[in-house]
Amino acid sequence: MTALSRFPRFFVTSPSPCPYLPGKQERKIFTELSGQHAGELNDALGRIGFRRSQSVAYRPSCAGCTACVSVRVVAGEFVPNATQRKLIRRHSDLEITACKPWATQEQFALLQRYLAKRHPGGGMAAMDENDYADMVEQSPVSSYVIEYREPSVNGERGRLVGACITDQQADGLSMIYSFFDADEEARPGLGNFIIMEHIMRSCAAGLPYVYLGYWVKGSERMSYKTRYRPIEVLGPAGWSLLADEEAFSMPMRARVTETA
Repeated sequence: MTALSRFPRFFVTSPSPCPYLPGKQERKIFTELSGQHAGELNDALGRIGFRRSQSVAYRPSCAGCTACVSVRVVAGEFVPNATQRKLIRRHSDLEITACKPWATQEQFALLQRYLAKRHPGGGMAAMDENDYADMVEQSPVSSYVIEYREPSVNGERGRLVGACITDQQADGLSMIYSFFDADEEARPGLGNFIIMEHIMRSCAAGLPYVYLGYWVKGSERMSYKTRYRPIEVLGPAGWSLLADEEAFSMPMRARVTETA
């Protein structure tokens, strides 16, 4: 394969209403991930702020707006605070399995409950089983569904309470989409635990980063992504550590979804 034929072709979407900032228009640049070099391309694009959705890699390319910032946790240097240590202990009974990217009815039912609780009326609320199967299975790269289950009883697998579609890249784990039992009384802080479990999983695999997608400064719904320190942000000069004053200064009014 020649270098020319391996160079990806990029496309730009038409402007559409931004799901994050009211009154703004969003636009994305994207390319297809296919062939034997899809994994290498995904790794390279991930390092410059692209995200994967099925067989497409994309990143924001909005006219006059740079609010969406790529973030990644420096896994080997992460030290959980008291609240995070409590969550780790609380959910230490969960049975965690890295499964092949194969969609199941049980996963889809959990996703439906999660969307109904956390994002009613959102863009994913109308997904059917085929849409979910495409989301999980149309991956040309090294991908898993990490399942989180309550303890087995008498040989019977425990209830599925969480799942995360995760890519393994050359330099880290990329959390594509996580969903979980959103009943805070039953499993409080489960979403935060899933992130910390990925940090521990990344360290165990000798991978330096956990990619959390996009962060919007000042957005209350996005603030959870900056609780895992040290965390790096991608700017014009490359990746750099996010300082506290950067994370919490200049609040903005924004309507956002939890996962970007």
